[in-house]
Amino acid sequence: FLEKREPKLVEDCKTSIFIRGKNANNVVLQILKDFSLLKKPRSVFFNKKNDLRPFEDSSSLEFFSQKNDASLFMFGSNNRKRPNNIVLGRLFDYHVMDMFEFGVENFKTMNDFKIPKIPVGTKPMLLFSGEMFDKDAEYQRLKNLLIDFFRGPVIEHIRLQGLEHILVFHSMDNGKIQFRSYKVAFKKSGTRVPHVVLEEMGPHMDLVLRRRKLASDDLFKQATKKPDQLKPK
Repeated sequence: FLEKREPKLVEDCKTSIFIRGKNANNVVLQILKDFSLLKKPRSVFFNKKNDLRPFEDSSSLEFFSQKNDASLFMFGSNNRKRPNNIVLGRLFDYHVMDMFEFGVENFKTMNDFKIPKIPVGTKPMLLFSGEMFDKDAEYQRLKNLLIDFFRGPVIEHIRLQGLEHILVFHSMDNGKIQFRSYKVAFKKSGTRVPHVVLEEMGPHMDLVLRRRKLASDDLFKQATKKPDQLKPK
């Protein structure tokens, strides 16, 4: 048990669970399906409706996490007070660490973009723009969570043809975060350097930050602790 809590030289690729709330509408359901598809093969989708309230009681989330050996989750719900609602979070030692809740606006599903899709398991590039991700402490923690959620497996070597997918997070002045997903296409340019074209492939949405729950600084440091072998000497 103690060995499991020790930091690893190479962390395992994390599993994500996608949980459908009791009142999830078709928009929320499609959001969960799209993100679950992007996260394959390390994703588990719960098609059955679950009566959860993550901010009031996280015990069911922690149970599902342990049962599926998952440390990342997305929960979707919909009601009059919080329409088109998703909660993105992570766990440490099967206990909820960070959670961010968003309202989803301007949603377009992957099916709305009629282009060939990327292969399952493609590791995405992540791009963050907007000064909030650099100057605001909560946004810095959110950025760290988004990297944790979407980065995929740790790899040593990358080939040019493997750079097929990019996720863009842009913090706007009005407080919203634009999320865009692009397929990277390499076109002939007449030179050795190909012409790079970004083709939007979805999902596409604007995120409005609602509630959040952040781990204490001590717990965050414990969860992100590096093994002694990786520390500079």
